[in-house]
Amino acid sequence: MTVLLKSFSLHAPDRSRKILDDINLEIPQGAFIALVGPSGAGKTTLLRAIAGLSPSFDGALTIDDASVSEKEASDLNVGFVFQNYALFRHMTVARNISFGLDILKKRDRPSREAIARRVNDLLELIQLPHLAQARPDRLSGGQRQRVALARALATQPRLLLLDEPFGALDPIIRRQIRRWLRELHDRLGLTTVLVTHDHEEALDIADTLVVMQGGKIVQVADPETLDRESATPFVMEFLGETLQFEGYVTNGIFLASEPDVMPLASAQPDGPATAYIRPRLIKLIENMGQARVRPGRHHPNGLQRYEIVMTGRTIEVFAPHLPEVAGRVGLSIEQARFYPEASAITRENA
Repeated sequence: MTVLLKSFSLHAPDRSRKILDDINLEIPQGAFIALVGPSGAGKTTLLRAIAGLSPSFDGALTIDDASVSEKEASDLNVGFVFQNYALFRHMTVARNISFGLDILKKRDRPSREAIARRVNDLLELIQLPHLAQARPDRLSGGQRQRVALARALATQPRLLLLDEPFGALDPIIRRQIRRWLRELHDRLGLTTVLVTHDHEEALDIADTLVVMQGGKIVQVADPETLDRESATPFVMEFLGETLQFEGYVTNGIFLASEPDVMPLASAQPDGPATAYIRPRLIKLIENMGQARVRPGRHHPNGLQRYEIVMTGRTIEVFAPHLPEVAGRVGLSIEQARFYPEASAITRENA
């Protein structure tokens, strides 16, 4: 399924404000995208709108060229996994999973044998075959989430919408279900939209990230592009640890306010500016400053976390194991980025 939103806006019930503001987004057939952003960014609201659960809106929302407003949500062939599970308490796990198949019109409904096989396959995939006859109130949060995911997949939807589907899972099961979901997406040619607050999870599973803030889309790109070319400081900071260095640009050279930071070339106009850099990209230069180095905790990916005690603050950087640093160090931030809008705000506040 292809999903297209054009100038899509959604107001609060009293129309006092826009919950979603001028959303323009195309989700191609077979895409796996993740909606990411802080709480209140509008991720789940957008997901529910795509599911046909927001009957009143401005702009256009189409699925396979058909307007969502002209169809019942039940006719969209969409699988939706809600954050709160939404399981039927009076039904067994097996009946919960088969529910979407059981209520299909007779001409579309598989045989009882086919439904039973489908349910058994899904129970194996979510690793809960022994709980087929259990009721939801006997399950843990993680088990309920897996059942909800299986129920959404039972009807083999062409569009799968997931609202924080892995939040209640323990890390091992979380990784397993995530890999399985990605493999299933590829095998069945699904179009999948995932809402998650975990940017690392989104980077791992999705082809494209849609970064949202305040009901708007800030940037849409693949993970590599987002990391390399973050459109705003917000995007850069949301996607990973980021350090800021205030300073001033003069004649094409950025001079940080902190004396332990070495100057670097900048294309920013003269005036106050802020340099943004990932901690792993900072280099320590001996005998070029007065900062002190203190080894910290181990960091994943073979890196070591180091505390850098500067004149006015202590920061952390990540680097391969360093030999004992004698004396003091300076900080090279040659790979720092500058954002014109952020620098303009800095100048206004200067």
